[in-house]
Amino acid sequence: MKTTLVLDDTLVARLRREATRTGRSMSEVVEDALRVYLQRRRDLPEPPPLPVFDCGAPLVDVAQRDTLYDRMERP
Repeated sequence: MKTTLVLDDTLVARLRREATRTGRSMSEVVEDALRVYLQRRRDLPEPPPLPVFDCGAPLVDVAQRDTLYDRMERP
């Protein structure tokens, strides 16, 4: 599949040097790099679930602005 990427000039220069050094096309180097990156991402463990806290019922309905402001002003 043909696609267009916008890459930093410095990155393109490094890409071009790597392609020349290895005798491959720039597309081949990009494909290999993406495969390695995506495989590493797949190999990462799932992050742990976020903690859940039960703080009881809310003290004020945040949709009631005046009540909320009254509560915020009290010590």
